[in-house]
Amino acid sequence: MNASSDPAVKATGRPGGRWWIYQRERFPLLAHGPLVLAFSSSAVCFSHLLRGQHSWPPLASVVVAFVTCLLFFLGLRIADEFKDIEEDKRYRSYRPVPRGLVTLRELGWIGAGAAAIQLALALWLAPGLSLILLAGWAYLTLMSNEFFVRDWLKARPITYLWTHMFIMPIVDLYATACDWVPSGMKEPPSGLFWFLIASFFNGMVIEFGRKIRAQADEETGVQTYSALWGRKVAVLAWLGVMLVTGICATLAASRIAFTLPVLTATMTVFVVAMVAGAGFLRVSKPGSGKRFELLAGVWTLVLYLSLGLAPLGWRLFTRQ
Repeated sequence: MNASSDPAVKATGRPGGRWWIYQRERFPLLAHGPLVLAFSSSAVCFSHLLRGQHSWPPLASVVVAFVTCLLFFLGLRIADEFKDIEEDKRYRSYRPVPRGLVTLRELGWIGAGAAAIQLALALWLAPGLSLILLAGWAYLTLMSNEFFVRDWLKARPITYLWTHMFIMPIVDLYATACDWVPSGMKEPPSGLFWFLIASFFNGMVIEFGRKIRAQADEETGVQTYSALWGRKVAVLAWLGVMLVTGICATLAASRIAFTLPVLTATMTVFVVAMVAGAGFLRVSKPGSGKRFELLAGVWTLVLYLSLGLAPLGWRLFTRQ
């Protein structure tokens, strides 16, 4: 099927409708945008607080962090399209690339354009940011090539997971650097460690949340954690990494004197997640696995907002 004959394209009735469909199916901006904005802006605010600042960070830092992080995650999606093309052709022919909606060549050009925008923004805000950007690109390249040991990694799901999750603290480090590099610092502010570790484990929360499904929703050739380990173990693993993330976030919050609010916010969501997980294990209906992806998104919003925007906003409010 070519793009012009795709029923979804005809349904849009607009030029460029296939790209609208692509983003809706593979990189929904309405879903990813708020999460990336919370992630990136809170990273900037957290760094700002660690440096002892009690004002809003410069708008330029927030914008560059947001746009660059959003394009990083777009790059991850495009890299996945290249990496998984053979499996998609075999098992997931309904996806945009196998069905001919868009081509890998077109996606490659979009990826190159995104990288050019990232580099231009880094050089504009603070040339030193380009070094961290290059590190992110290097790791993304290794991930795209499965670290050149694809079969070995595929046979070890846990190793596959944690090696791919290292991209999260790298992206987070870049977002914080949009604050501390323009300020003239040569290295990250003291106290950033637990924030980056929380980001690492939060990536696992999102990944597990995407790949826990009811039995009726499992697909041949699609490796989910519920199929790999069974629903109970997969849910417990998701709750386990969520708990570890919350602990790391609380330790990070202690560096900005905001421990109790972060602990309260994260544990509230964690309790809701426990109830949702128990309900899923008790009655697993088609589509019920979607709750894990939804809760992972809620968790991410609460986590980052409570570590960045909320404490900075509170300090400004109390000072007034």
